[in-house]
Amino acid sequence: MYIRGDHAELVIGGRLDVRSAADARTVLHSAVDDGAGDLVLDLTELDSWDATGLGVIMGAHRRAGRAGRRLVLRGVPPQMQRLLVATRLHRILAIEGGIAADSLPRV
Repeated sequence: MYIRGDHAELVIGGRLDVRSAADARTVLHSAVDDGAGDLVLDLTELDSWDATGLGVIMGAHRRAGRAGRRLVLRGVPPQMQRLLVATRLHRILAIEGGIAADSLPRV
C-alpha cells in the first residue's frame, strides 16, 4: 500500500488491509488534522480493501467530521462500490459523482 499527496488530496494505491491499516491510519489522521476544507481520497489506484481497511476509511470520515471537514472519496473502483452499497455506507460517505446502486453489475 502507498499513499501520496497532502492534507487536501491523497491518492491511495495497492491493498488497504490489516497489514497496512496502522500506517494508513497515521497518514490519514495527520492529513485531517493538518488541513482545512474537504479531504479528497483518490482510490483509482486502490487494488483492494478488507474490513480493516474500510474501518480506517470510516475512522478518517469520523475524525474529519469532528474537525469540521468532509472526507470525499474519488474514483471508487466498481467492486468497492458494490461493497459500499451492500453495507449502505454509500449513504454515509461523500462519494464524488455518487454511486448509482441499481447500475452496478451483480456478482
